[in-house]
Amino acid sequence: MRVISGKYKGKNIIGFDIDGTRPTMDRVKESLFASIQNKLKNSIVLDLFAGSGSLAIEALSNGSSKAYLVEKNNKLIDIIKKNISNIDEEVIVINNDYKEALEYFKSKNIKFDIIFLDPPYKLNLIQDSLNKIINYNLLKDDGIIICEYENEVFNINLNIIKEKKYGSKNIRIYKNVK
Repeated sequence: MRVISGKYKGKNIIGFDIDGTRPTMDRVKESLFASIQNKLKNSIVLDLFAGSGSLAIEALSNGSSKAYLVEKNNKLIDIIKKNISNIDEEVIVINNDYKEALEYFKSKNIKFDIIFLDPPYKLNLIQDSLNKIINYNLLKDDGIIICEYENEVFNINLNIIKEKKYGSKNIRIYKNVK
């Protein structure tokens, strides 16, 4: 797997073959980043279920200035650290459960321009994540949330700005209603 565009284009991303990870396919990533390109410049990004970190790295490659990567799997934390070793932008890696990480962001009043939610599909964590993000006021007024999921049903008081199906994967992009 590689970074598909931007200043780190071609950079190898390791960790896509580790048990429990499910990489976002290049064609999905390409379409996704084309649709959010105007939001990336100088943005602060949260990749809440970071896996290998590929979504946050792609965002940084395309103009984001800072990324928080949250992952509770220690093996994946080591992979993320290897994957970001040559990234010049500010990257904060947090080895913690998503709930505790969201509470931390709330306590520090950290808000995000872009939030990626791509949790393990079988755990159905998107609804709970969205609820906490909204209740904790972690999304900036013009911020967006990108959800990647398979069959999970969820609903939140945000505007859907894009929804697309790629085989068994679905992408839904929400924009803050403020």
